[in-house]
Amino acid sequence: MNPIMTSLILSSLALGTVITLTSYHWLLAWIGLELNTLAIIPIIAKQHHPRGTEATTKYFLTQAAASAMLLFSSTINAWSTGTWDITQLTSQPACIMLTMALSMKLGLAPLHFWLPEVLQGTSLKTALIITTWQKLAPMALLFLTQHALNPATLLTMGLLSTLIGGWGGLNQTQTRKIMAFSSIAHLGWMATILTISPTIMILNLIFYLLMTISTFTVLIFTTSKTIKDLTTTWTISPTLSSLTLILLMSLGGLPPLTGFMPKWLILQELTSHNLPSLATILAMSALLSLFFYLRLSYTTALTLPPTTTQNKLKWRFYPKQKTTMFSTTLVLSTLLLPTTPLFL
Repeated sequence: MNPIMTSLILSSLALGTVITLTSYHWLLAWIGLELNTLAIIPIIAKQHHPRGTEATTKYFLTQAAASAMLLFSSTINAWSTGTWDITQLTSQPACIMLTMALSMKLGLAPLHFWLPEVLQGTSLKTALIITTWQKLAPMALLFLTQHALNPATLLTMGLLSTLIGGWGGLNQTQTRKIMAFSSIAHLGWMATILTISPTIMILNLIFYLLMTISTFTVLIFTTSKTIKDLTTTWTISPTLSSLTLILLMSLGGLPPLTGFMPKWLILQELTSHNLPSLATILAMSALLSLFFYLRLSYTTALTLPPTTTQNKLKWRFYPKQKTTMFSTTLVLSTLLLPTTPLFL
């Protein structure tokens, strides 16, 4: 793609998110979401491949439907209350429609079907943008309206997302689909805690972004699109292979690592609000996600390929990407657990 067009599209993508993050008027927030959606369409479709076109179409239809539903809900709220202020959301039908619209934009279950298919049809770098940057604007709107949202709806969707995110990733061999179901599971944890403690949701979102960026950076460095590709990680860099093992365990939420902190705080908050059964189911659903993280880490760091490959030996070529972002996010994704008392 032309560098000028690339910079223009990425600037528009960033501008759309920033407009939504800084708006208090529903129309301005909707404009930001539409600009964000229209900017990422050429990024997904730039491969000029049938799968890329299919992914672009699915993404556009889903996001356009969600944006229309969001505009409709804000219109209903303005009709009943006389204001377009985002924080003045009081109409019950508008609250329900807004929850459904933002859940569709994020990929929360049961409105999650588009996310694995879209990620599978795009490149790893585009999948990284969809699973990180594209979550910021809808999560900001959920955060601004959390006082008016129905807790039972969000708890149900969050629980469904964690279960489906765990179950859906069990039989996958494509790393992009595995990361899509991982994203659904993490978003389920955020939706569960949103109405109870929004600050913990923000903390969880930050750690999710750090760990997802680190994982996708590993996949981009090693050009690993399937689990089988990960078996040759040790030939590129043994250090990267061992660090990937630690990173995946952090994604799974094992105790000595950063990923355990948000899960610990969420389970503690749910228990203190007299929801022990929900906390138990969430903790059990984390085991499903941990299984496919363990499978990834096993093939990455604990096995060798049974036979030598007959194609080009990709480990002979050193990766050209800079490792600054990877090293920074990896450290933050694994070593922040001792800072937990700062957030209590």
